[in-house]
Amino acid sequence: MHAHSSSDMTSPTDTHTPPAPVSLRQAFWYWLKLGLISFGGPAGQIAIMHHDLVEQKRWISEKRFLHALNYCMVLPGPEAQQLATYIGWLMHRTWGGVIAGVLFVLPSFFMLVLLAWVYMAYGHVPTVAGALYGIKPAVVAIVLFAAYRIGTRALKNRVMWAISALAFVAIFLFKLPFPLIVLTAAGLGLIGARLAPTLFTVGGHGAATQHFGRALIDDDTPTPAHARFSWLGMVRIAVTGVVLWLLVMAGLWWHFGWQGALTQMGWFFSKAALLTFGGAYAVLPYVYQGAVDHYHWLSPAQMMDGLALGETTPGPLIMVVTFVGFVGGWLNQALAADGPLLAGFLAATVVTFFTFLPSFVFIFSGAPLIENTRDNVRLTAPLSAITAAVVGVILNLALFFAYHVFLQSTWFPGIDWLAIGLAVVAWLALARFKLNVIAVIAAYAVVGMLVQWLR
Repeated sequence: MHAHSSSDMTSPTDTHTPPAPVSLRQAFWYWLKLGLISFGGPAGQIAIMHHDLVEQKRWISEKRFLHALNYCMVLPGPEAQQLATYIGWLMHRTWGGVIAGVLFVLPSFFMLVLLAWVYMAYGHVPTVAGALYGIKPAVVAIVLFAAYRIGTRALKNRVMWAISALAFVAIFLFKLPFPLIVLTAAGLGLIGARLAPTLFTVGGHGAATQHFGRALIDDDTPTPAHARFSWLGMVRIAVTGVVLWLLVMAGLWWHFGWQGALTQMGWFFSKAALLTFGGAYAVLPYVYQGAVDHYHWLSPAQMMDGLALGETTPGPLIMVVTFVGFVGGWLNQALAADGPLLAGFLAATVVTFFTFLPSFVFIFSGAPLIENTRDNVRLTAPLSAITAAVVGVILNLALFFAYHVFLQSTWFPGIDWLAIGLAVVAWLALARFKLNVIAVIAAYAVVGMLVQWLR
């Protein structure tokens, strides 16, 4: 019996046989399209990939998709970009992974460079300032909505709620580092897996109940030859990554000196890339501390504007570092001697390279090991606990945004009631009326311009 499109929206073809093999060229065009449409932060990007690759195209089964996602959730760095790299690698070896991972961020890199240039050259223009004023309350609502969406999936019982609350208190009150919170949550998950396994299986493979038909890489598809694990292969890739890092870093040091802005950016963002567990929402406070408070590459107001612009482009939110690099380069007198635009572009490129290099090394070196542990249920409990902790951390970030947007407004000293009202309306638009994130941001840019015009 064949399941056809009349009753099954997943595919118009027979779901009992896998789809036709996909060439690297076909994959290239898909990953490019994804890079152009991947709005909505990690939750939105993972949802788009699931819809396309699991439900529609059936390139990979739900169980294999979630297994890869679980690994990416534990890694430092942007999990949606790493998931794209992982699936690209699984399908088409190293080149497939490089293409998927690079195309996931390339469109937003060029968009953010362009926006940062407009911002630095024309940011004092009232129209641009007004648009940014409107966008910022929407960003607060978007971050809160991200916490809510992940929370509804991850916080299925009191234990998960407790872990999330503890993570929030740890980062909000005690300013504990995020890696420590992740490791603690993982430890709780390991203990919980032994004491109460049923309470710790919410985020892992327990979710893989739906079946959309035979996939190219199905539950029982054998691991392809290039994905088999070997210690030698793991070490070789790790060494390649370190050598590449050393070569670029040595070049910057030789050309600009250790205290040069580009060298320091490379060093700082290498550390940030290794500390960013739980995606961009968790690392932004760290980037803020370094870029604004320590190095003074940009001002607090410019950092907030960068976050607002980061939400308007596709790709991972951590791409806000491209904006940070551009502004830092533009404002650096030693670099900007040859022209601020070139200095900004150079700095944005350096920062983006050092932020994403570890992601590729982690996937290419670790994914074969993960592919060979597909049936290990003990891995899911720590991941469930980590996901719960991430909800608490994202909530902390939402409050961090809200404080700067509602209480530190340059237009309305004191409490900015208009911004609060706009944020509430944006939340309703997203949560109740399921409006698209980009539609909300575009509308709010127009509202901000109107407010500017009426003032």
